[in-house]
Amino acid sequence: MNKVSIVVPVYNEINTIDEILKKIENASFYGLEKEVILVDDMSTDGTREKLKELENKYKVFYHEKNQGKGAAIRTAMSNITGDIMVIQDADLEYDPNDYEDLIKLIVENKADVVYGSRLTGAKPSRSFMFTHLLGNKLLTFTTNLLYGATLTDMETCYKAFRASFLEGVEIKSDRFDFEPEITAKMLKKKARLFELPISYYGREYAEGKKITWKDGIHAILALLRFRFMD
Repeated sequence: MNKVSIVVPVYNEINTIDEILKKIENASFYGLEKEVILVDDMSTDGTREKLKELENKYKVFYHEKNQGKGAAIRTAMSNITGDIMVIQDADLEYDPNDYEDLIKLIVENKADVVYGSRLTGAKPSRSFMFTHLLGNKLLTFTTNLLYGATLTDMETCYKAFRASFLEGVEIKSDRFDFEPEITAKMLKKKARLFELPISYYGREYAEGKKITWKDGIHAILALLRFRFMD
């Protein structure tokens, strides 16, 4: 394996985009070449204009209307050239330095998919908003019940995939229901799926957090839908 594709869906992150890209540049991805793919989901706060300045350095794609995180990742997936794909939010909730351990399991052919869990207690984790923690536990429990898994954090952003294992996988979810859809499809494909602890520096709504209880409902529906259908 030679290259990792780092997929960054972006929506209104003008205050964090420079710093997260700096962190990605400074992080070691197990010595692999880095390919950064940014997808702007019709930002309106100046992020879009900022990304235009970076087109000579990164692969940058633009949506002409806001569609959601899943749609942005779908756009990126069709343009990756790496042997491994990882997902990185454009905020500062997750630390790119945590990716090296996740990627190592794939490079050493011990895993097809690796999730970074925020809930093991092994690394620093900012206290969750109670409703978010409750929702996360409910969604993860539902995943385990429906798919016979033992995950601790299905909704984590930090997911690493062997690119070849994603071949033929079509993402249909446009918003945050991407997380349950990709999890469902990886489990149905019998992926060797591992979890490792990661750090988490969560935001509150006043700091720019976007996910809401409505996304939790869509996630439950996605888990049910993809359990019994494609």
